[in-house]
Amino acid sequence: MSQQKNPIMGWIDDRLPVTVTYEKHMSKYYAPKNFNFWYFFGVLSMVMLVNQILTGIWLTMNFTPSADSAFASVEYIMRDVEWGWLLRYMHSTGATFFFIAIYLHMMRALLYGSYQKPRELIWLFGMGIYLALMAEAFMGYVLPWGQMSYWGAQVIISLFGAIPVIGDDLTTWIRGDFLISGATLNRFFALHVIAVPLVIVALVVLHLLALHEVGSNNPDGVDIKKHKDENGVPLDGIPFHPFYTIHDMVGIVVFLMIFCSVMFFFPMGGGFMLEYANFEPANGLKTPAHIAPVWYFGAFYTILRAIPDKLLGVIAMGAAIAILFVLPWLDKSPVKSIRYKGIVSKTLIPVFGVAFAILTWLGTQPSDGYFLGLINNTTLARWLTAFYFGYFLLMPFYTRMEKTKPVPERITGGH
Repeated sequence: MSQQKNPIMGWIDDRLPVTVTYEKHMSKYYAPKNFNFWYFFGVLSMVMLVNQILTGIWLTMNFTPSADSAFASVEYIMRDVEWGWLLRYMHSTGATFFFIAIYLHMMRALLYGSYQKPRELIWLFGMGIYLALMAEAFMGYVLPWGQMSYWGAQVIISLFGAIPVIGDDLTTWIRGDFLISGATLNRFFALHVIAVPLVIVALVVLHLLALHEVGSNNPDGVDIKKHKDENGVPLDGIPFHPFYTIHDMVGIVVFLMIFCSVMFFFPMGGGFMLEYANFEPANGLKTPAHIAPVWYFGAFYTILRAIPDKLLGVIAMGAAIAILFVLPWLDKSPVKSIRYKGIVSKTLIPVFGVAFAILTWLGTQPSDGYFLGLINNTTLARWLTAFYFGYFLLMPFYTRMEKTKPVPERITGGH
């Protein structure tokens, strides 16, 4: 029997394709049956994006973007605005958990080759989101106008001065003044609350549209569209809704429990999420003993510091991000998933994850310190920087040469 459509929905569908869009992207979008733990982090990133947007809206209602009042307005939010402390901690902790979800989401792509053909465009949109998030986080970090906000901005913006010919003019243009001032704060506020979020949301939409056009990858790296029943439904696929919408709720609940535990009991994260120096008002005459970025910029800051020459350090830092964009064309492996790649890839991918984590940690530490009391931080940073670039630059050779396992025709696990 044909299903009767609700008259109201029928009227709307005649004017706006709500039902067709819902079916294409939810109830009739078939995802592989064998998604595992690593596939939670895409939806968790979405949850954190919504958290950041909503809490950000409420914070702007009481924030004053001026050099004279910014720090005091944050204190006002924390002390006098009803539930203001909660909103601020949701936003600051949310930034950390957003990047945790993003980094694990990217790690999953490395493990299962989710950037390989035909998903190159999905990866490029994802990297665009990552780059925009870095800009968004940096500008948001400046807004509280504490000591680390001020001096962190001073260090990062001054890097553009290393660019030959246009460097000095470019830094002045970015600051909006000849030094970090209220003009810098004002333009960063405008970019943080309006311009960059619009770019991020647009890129997220394109990321999802590209994903749903070619279909989701899976831990086996098998194309589920190759095997369909008489109705054209993939034999190894299940509708995203309700199966994965319900399934993802488990991951969301667990993730939010951890998020709330950190937010309520460790909101400063031992100085990694909210630096203690940032609870002092910005003072251009008092330089903190140790200036370091927030942990999620740590790896690239370490690469910057590992190079003695300032210009070469800036180039290396930029290259470390840029090389991620061309990853789909560096991996020449005939298989996607780590399950079927050779011993070289199986060894290097987890080692790369550990190396990136150490680079991230080193970025928060003094360069003259010692890692585990064994090796100088700068020396270790240089070795890990060499490994970072070597991992990608040698990828076309070792992925093509290594012996891989045969990939099954159908996926090997599922619900």
